[in-house]
Amino acid sequence: MLIAGFPAGSFQTNCYVVAPAAGEECVIVDPGQNAVGDLDDVLREHRLKPVAVLVTHGHIDHMWSVAPVCGARDVPAWIHPEDRDLLSDPGKGLSLATRQQLFGGLAFTEPDDVRELADGEVLCLAGMELTVDHTPGHTRGSVTFRLPSTEEIPDVLFSGDLLFAGSIGRTDLPGGDYPTILRSLATKCLPLPEDTMVLPGHGPQTTIGHERATNPYLAEAAPYAGPTRGI
Repeated sequence: MLIAGFPAGSFQTNCYVVAPAAGEECVIVDPGQNAVGDLDDVLREHRLKPVAVLVTHGHIDHMWSVAPVCGARDVPAWIHPEDRDLLSDPGKGLSLATRQQLFGGLAFTEPDDVRELADGEVLCLAGMELTVDHTPGHTRGSVTFRLPSTEEIPDVLFSGDLLFAGSIGRTDLPGGDYPTILRSLATKCLPLPEDTMVLPGHGPQTTIGHERATNPYLAEAAPYAGPTRGI
């Protein structure tokens, strides 16, 4: 398994490239602001051919370069339907002050080929199986992507802005909701194996076991998992 990542743009949003091995097809996760140059370098270095762009949610720092990347490579973009409108109107997911500061004369459009994600769906792309989990709370259409373990690596979770090392995604922007993100954490993160590698939308990687032991938000989320034993 080959996973290459880099922080893109002023938001330092992690963009990931995932492939079974060098020289094969790959998927791109969250190409953010000014991601194209670094992304091209990664693809060239590892001789990779993209077949899809996966978007964990519609915030601009995660989808800024989706349309140009899809257009240049003639590949589809996958996003949850609750966040699809943010591809062409990312201002809907931001505060008024942030919209005024960021956009000016910028215009965004959907890629030519947009496909919608569903909770529990398994995407068979580039010779890999990625499981989609709908994890609202940061946005209404937030999702995570899971890869099963291989001989080389444990399970992998691309967590977007659901879970970070020591923290979780903010819920004060349009579409955010704190009790909802706690439920997503409880039902989609807490049940995962301890050694699951978490590759978040910002900051360093971590593991589910480390976050379960140290992240105060996961402790707060635990009651939202409901009863774990019958009565």
